[in-house]
Amino acid sequence: MAVVTVRHLFESGAHLGHKTQKWHPKMKQYIYGSKSGIYIIDLRQTLEKLKAAYEYVLNISANGGKVLFVGTKFQARDIIVEEAERSDNFYVNLRWLGGMLTNFNTIKQSIVKLKKLEDIAGPDLDYVGVLKKEAVRMEKERRKLQNVLGGITELRKKPAAVFIIDIKREFIALNEAKKLGIPIIATADTNCDPRGIDFVIPGNDDSSHCIKLFTSVIASASIEGRKIYESKIEEVKVEKDQAEKKAKSPVGIKKKDVEEKPAVKVKKKEEAVKAEETEGDEVDDVAEAEDVMVETEEVAVETVEMGKSTEEDDTEEKEA
Repeated sequence: MAVVTVRHLFESGAHLGHKTQKWHPKMKQYIYGSKSGIYIIDLRQTLEKLKAAYEYVLNISANGGKVLFVGTKFQARDIIVEEAERSDNFYVNLRWLGGMLTNFNTIKQSIVKLKKLEDIAGPDLDYVGVLKKEAVRMEKERRKLQNVLGGITELRKKPAAVFIIDIKREFIALNEAKKLGIPIIATADTNCDPRGIDFVIPGNDDSSHCIKLFTSVIASASIEGRKIYESKIEEVKVEKDQAEKKAKSPVGIKKKDVEEKPAVKVKKKEEAVKAEETEGDEVDDVAEAEDVMVETEEVAVETVEMGKSTEEDDTEEKEA
């Protein structure tokens, strides 16, 4: 958190409450005492509550959540817009429309209408190709919608949290957030009822200096959390790219070859066994053929010898 001390709170006037006649009994635990008919808020508790709110906004922003800043009183309007835009969050600073959260589908239709009018107006708001009288009417309607809905045109779902300045004035926004179960961070003066608020920041909600201090702390927490969220996204992208590179790298190919080698060896062994079997069969065939040839030769020799013996017998008979 940005360095905020009790002295900063005191200098901004955060300790000044309302008159003792205008107070809410539920704020008694946050009141330090009274002076000149005005209640004094305990700034030590204010600082603790502000730190707790800072940590919470930091965590939800680190997970990609966004905060809706709400402050329609005159002192807060410009501050709300400035800090919400600085931290890239949503805001409502002119008027809270009934059902802005609970009946958001109807609000979406008005947002679509606003975007259509902006497209017709063009970047220079010159309404090219539109009659002058019609352009005046469209511009009047566009400004009206822009003032009310300009801070939530990119809102697609309910925000991660709502930050409210002066819950007594913004009771409609408070009730809608309660119905939807949206966490509420709000400043509470001595005349406010803090029940139902998740993170109460007791302090003066009428001083512009005090409003600026509280709002800037919440905006800074959102910015810090967003940096953490973006770094997480970058880390995930880097890991994904590295995994893809490893899959495409030669090392990955070698691993695949190594995995395939046992199968290749098995195939080679099978082929070698088949070759040996075929060679063995061929050898057996050759041996059989040689045996046949030997047998035929022996038969031929026997026949020749038998022929010779017969001839000798014939000659002996003739001589006799």
